[in-house]
Amino acid sequence: MPDGRFTAQSPDSKDAALIKEFIQGLWMERGLSDNTQSSYRRDLNQFACWLNQQSKSLMDVTQADLQHYLAWRLSEAFKASSTARQLSCIRGFFRYLLREAVIDVDPTLNVSNPKRGRALPKSISEMEVDALLEAPVIDDPLGLRDRAMLELLYGSGLRISELIGLEVGQIDLRAGLLQVIGKGDKERLVPVGDTAIDWLKRYQLSARPLLVGAINPDALFLSRRGQQMTRQTFWHRIKFWAQQAGVQSELSPHTLRHAFATHLLNHGADLRAVQMLLGHANLSTTQIYTQIATHRLEQLHKQFHPRG
Repeated sequence: MPDGRFTAQSPDSKDAALIKEFIQGLWMERGLSDNTQSSYRRDLNQFACWLNQQSKSLMDVTQADLQHYLAWRLSEAFKASSTARQLSCIRGFFRYLLREAVIDVDPTLNVSNPKRGRALPKSISEMEVDALLEAPVIDDPLGLRDRAMLELLYGSGLRISELIGLEVGQIDLRAGLLQVIGKGDKERLVPVGDTAIDWLKRYQLSARPLLVGAINPDALFLSRRGQQMTRQTFWHRIKFWAQQAGVQSELSPHTLRHAFATHLLNHGADLRAVQMLLGHANLSTTQIYTQIATHRLEQLHKQFHPRG
């Protein structure tokens, strides 16, 4: 099998004729659009070109050939989604040849689709987190509230829904613990770092009394009107402060939660400990963060190691 991407631009004449016949047959059966026809032709041409470099043609493809081709695409870092799409096209092609009695055996019959990896959660660097946390103007009660919320969100790895749902009685600043109600109404105790505790104390002492209003609600974090904040309101505040801080990375509502997990693993935290802190029922859910940490280590190695 050749190393690197193949250089052939078009398949040999016999393979090209078979592909043309297949596309025309599909057009007559289904009335395919020009874009779909081009996509099928491109996928089959690529496969045929690869076969030609192996001194093979579409007419004598075996299951082993197809497996080798899929392995080659994996080694060349093609996306699993594009490989799955191409395999679907190749299946349709060989089923057509089988139906037309051009071949006797369908080589795609027992070939499985490539597994699609889970998308990596979006995270941001520690430098960007620092910039975001320092962005709120703390002379303003709302800014001080936002700083406390951001510090707690990043320092404890909470979901935004868990953060805004906190009540005053669920936090023990002396013990440095939160009683969090997570998914499925499951309770867990989450430790709070010293930095987040300091900001929570400042918020409760200086800002919260100014936001309470006539009714003193149980909610820990209050809106300008003295009511429990909504998820949407706080998400808008995060985006506002990120813009003020010049954070360029794409954000999601769980960005700081993902950063919490990723940065813990980058600094050597145990995976099961991170699982407990995040409130994941299964370790497999937490393991996705190890891919981010590994990817970051690879980047650092390439950037700083003399032989990277």
